[in-house]
Amino acid sequence: MNPTSAPIMHPTDFSELSKNAFAHALRISLATKCKLYIVHIAERKDKNEWQAFPHVRATLARWGLLDANESAAAIFNKLGVEVAKVEIAAQDPLRGLSHFLAGHPSELIVLATRGHDGLPHWVRRSIAEAMSRRTRMQTLFIPAHCTGFVDQAKGELNLKRILIPVDHNPAPVAAIRAIQQFYRALGAKPEIRVLHIGTKAPIVATVSTPSDRIPVKVPIEVRGGNVVDGILQAAAEMKANLIGMATAGHRGILDALRGSTTERVLRQAPCPVLAIPITAQS
Repeated sequence: MNPTSAPIMHPTDFSELSKNAFAHALRISLATKCKLYIVHIAERKDKNEWQAFPHVRATLARWGLLDANESAAAIFNKLGVEVAKVEIAAQDPLRGLSHFLAGHPSELIVLATRGHDGLPHWVRRSIAEAMSRRTRMQTLFIPAHCTGFVDQAKGELNLKRILIPVDHNPAPVAAIRAIQQFYRALGAKPEIRVLHIGTKAPIVATVSTPSDRIPVKVPIEVRGGNVVDGILQAAAEMKANLIGMATAGHRGILDALRGSTTERVLRQAPCPVLAIPITAQS
């Protein structure tokens, strides 16, 4: 993720569980100076729903970044971030979101999940995963049962530990670099743990530092057993703030974990999950 790249999109149904995802989307937008689209998945035409959801200005005021009395223009003038609100009918959110993205390319989707209770009610037929695969965008899933790496009350970032499960495909180096770009854009310096569930780890030659001159060897921990259980156990052990998972169509980890298994990862993950699409050429 590049701090000067395309906007961030946060689809929401304005439910209580979306508030944490909203905080993550707003805080990431502030850190990267990216435009933020708040896309309302509307069950009905009710303008009061906009008022019921946390106001951007009120949230920024609570974080000590803005005066509650200031105009909406102050968000851009003072903080360098533009926020736009969009409404999409709930009957076919995947088509609506895809259509919106076709005209408004974005870098990242930030999406709440219900955790142990399942995906949001508007996310039918695994729309969240399908949306990520169709748009080939990075997607940050925020489970309802975890606090995540953004403090809703203060807006502080707490991205100290990241778990990166890797496989032979997609390319591990490309996946790790994508994770590096994400946390560097946020100004974080987390501990990174790279994990392979299987018998033989993929070969990771080098990953460049920010200078792109000094090669750094990447150690990979190898574990046997069930892939999902291994990822969840490792994330719990290290108290991960984020799980970064690469995907490359039918060959990627996410596709290997499709259906009920993917839902199990999202339900049980103790932290947000970042799905990063990696092309075969990466």
